[in-house]
Amino acid sequence: MRFNRILLAGTLVVVALVVQVSILGRLQLPGAVPDLVLLTVVALALVYGCVSGALIGFAAGLLADLAPPADHAAGRYALVLCVIGYVAGLVRPDSGRFRSAWGPMLTVVGAAFASTLLSAGVGALVGDTAARHVGLTGLLFTAVLYDLLLAPFTVPFIMALARRAESDPMAVDANGGAPAGKDIASGWLAGGTGLRIGSQRGGLRMKTARSRANRAGRIKGVKGIKGVKSVKKL
Repeated sequence: MRFNRILLAGTLVVVALVVQVSILGRLQLPGAVPDLVLLTVVALALVYGCVSGALIGFAAGLLADLAPPADHAAGRYALVLCVIGYVAGLVRPDSGRFRSAWGPMLTVVGAAFASTLLSAGVGALVGDTAARHVGLTGLLFTAVLYDLLLAPFTVPFIMALARRAESDPMAVDANGGAPAGKDIASGWLAGGTGLRIGSQRGGLRMKTARSRANRAGRIKGVKGIKGVKSVKKL
């Protein structure tokens, strides 16, 4: 992952976790709790892809496992969000942008449903039966409902931030250099002028070649005319 991705993802995940623990977790809503960390992972995975989504999901889940008042085994939610981040990244279109809002919203519904099932399944494997006491059906319904209501106010904003940081001309990679396949100066000029430097260079080369060809054709034409005139005189 590049440096700008790590910085933005880390900041968003920490902010989402603080808001979820300090505000959303204290609302005393029936059933599940709105999962802002899950929505953050899904939104970033829809922009960055499956590999980055899995890494971000694992790190976010591990932080959620260690943050108070967590009462379950560390690594449980990290596994769940790692799987969710990877699968959500697979939904990302090749162009990187969805044609409508249905794609991200359906992804949120699937992520909320799958994360609740995975959490209950992993909890059952380690002996945590809390989901049975609450009721898995009600937990699934409320988790999907709360996340779907919260998604329009968070997912588009996070995706816009991620795309903006992805096209940031001053961003550098993890090694401290320019992003792979991009020149910082070219990106800055392209961002400031609206022109593509690579295509501009290609266009200048084509114009130079055409001008040279035209000059050569004119010179040959002039020489041909002079030769004809000299033959006529003889």
